[in-house]
Amino acid sequence: MENITEFTLFAPRNKGAALIGSFSDWKEIPMSKGEDGYFRTQIKLEDGVYQYRFRIQTKSPNYTSDEWIDVIDPKATDVDETEKSSRVRIKDGRRIVDTYLWQYDEMPLPDNRELVIYEMHVADFTGDEVSSHKGGKYLGIIEKLDYLCELGINAIELMPVNEYPGDYNWGYKVRHFFATESSYGSTEDLKRLIDECHGRGIRVFMDGIYNHTDEECPLILIDRNYWYYEYKHYPEDPDNYWGPEFNYNNYDKNLNIKPAWEYISDVVEFWIKEYHIDGIRFDAVRQLANFEFFNWLTKQAKNHAAPKQFYNIAEHIPDTNTVVKPDGPLDACWHESFRHFIIPYICGQSFELEQLKQVLDPKQQGYAIATNVINYLATHDRERVLRELGNCGIFDTAVFQRAKLAATILITAMGVPMLWMGEEFGEYQQKSEDVTKPQKITWSLLSAAQNHDLFEYYRKLIALRQQTPALQSDNIKFFYENADDKVLAYTRWDEQNSHVVIVANFSDKNLNQYKISDFPTAKYLRDWVGNRKVESGEDGLVTDLPKYTAKIFVLQ
Repeated sequence: MENITEFTLFAPRNKGAALIGSFSDWKEIPMSKGEDGYFRTQIKLEDGVYQYRFRIQTKSPNYTSDEWIDVIDPKATDVDETEKSSRVRIKDGRRIVDTYLWQYDEMPLPDNRELVIYEMHVADFTGDEVSSHKGGKYLGIIEKLDYLCELGINAIELMPVNEYPGDYNWGYKVRHFFATESSYGSTEDLKRLIDECHGRGIRVFMDGIYNHTDEECPLILIDRNYWYYEYKHYPEDPDNYWGPEFNYNNYDKNLNIKPAWEYISDVVEFWIKEYHIDGIRFDAVRQLANFEFFNWLTKQAKNHAAPKQFYNIAEHIPDTNTVVKPDGPLDACWHESFRHFIIPYICGQSFELEQLKQVLDPKQQGYAIATNVINYLATHDRERVLRELGNCGIFDTAVFQRAKLAATILITAMGVPMLWMGEEFGEYQQKSEDVTKPQKITWSLLSAAQNHDLFEYYRKLIALRQQTPALQSDNIKFFYENADDKVLAYTRWDEQNSHVVIVANFSDKNLNQYKISDFPTAKYLRDWVGNRKVESGEDGLVTDLPKYTAKIFVLQ
């Protein structure tokens, strides 16, 4: 049975457009232009999958003025880069992405305060340790979800999964915003991954790349200077130019719209409604530099996701409290200063108590609440902890001891902790300098005793955080410090009388029978690592503090 299907293309400054496709033997079907800037045509199609393109008189400066060229639909949900065509799927007379049926939409998901995030790259997260046809794909991640649950992860942040050119890339130069990366699997596979995460109480965040695009994004080919800044947005900052940048200041007075605003809003709405994502990490917020747009967009996102909680995260480097609520447009900011100071301290390169206290207590940096900051030791853009330590000549047992110190600080600081894949078991590969070369994490490391021990330490730390409201709170107080000994002690608590104390030794000296004055009093005090009861007196607590070690005490 045939039904009417409408094809539309928004191109307000272009003179002419036509539709061509497999349904017409690639012969032109005329499109008429409305006053709203859309070209439209309607054709009868039976249920099935069809390829198509638009033929348009381009406004791109790369071509002769009004030259006819073929372009992929800028809103295509499936593309064939080899054939340079869009795909449309018709079922029961209407357009669909696929036929996936969601199973776990009603499952409760963790609050932002409860999150422990795991950043991953789909292609590099899995390899030979999963089924042969699932390595480097969405289905491979599904096979690892039980591992992530054992670790205690309750949110994953996927590096970009939009369709990009080629079969391997980090994905930070998007070509097709509505289509998923085909080398990772089908749209159904991605939905199944997200659904299976939800079934296990894991939220899924997506990397949103809305500052710039690939040079062959269809919008560039259609009308470059309508959608993008004509020149670099930040010409004085060439190192942070990654491709043509959306012009969020462009206002089309004839249509009373800001076209880039509308397009990206449609992208965000599509991913929330079609893929049920739980948040977005907005890439290059400093470079995009338009808080008015973000304020509008993030409100749109939360409205689309309601009643489900949605987390809007900024990558703004250097980090700044101006980007987060109550005054800024987003919920959280990647806390780059946390990593920037913690890594040199565990490497023994420097130690500054005031800086340390500021990153452990981001209220001192102007952040209002714990969910305003995402703390991390490594990301896809930064070297892993073991690599940083190795570069400083620290190896073997010492490297794992210091990695545990860093992990303790990460999980017990005020803020939401995030791990970069493999960090929990001591992956040490150097950060890839080429976004087109695969670099799978080394799962075989988990079989080594010290690596597995590090994994177990992370697992127990994360469990402590999940079970201890104090570590999810906005409360932190520094009650003991000694700059000469490089010792800092702080307490975390909440209003329900959950109470944890952390004592950290950042020095290369074992501090035996070390006295910590003003130690909080409690009826019951447990050394979390040693799992034994300890006692503190009126003069404080006396304990052994091995070099580059943090102790955790649970008060009851």
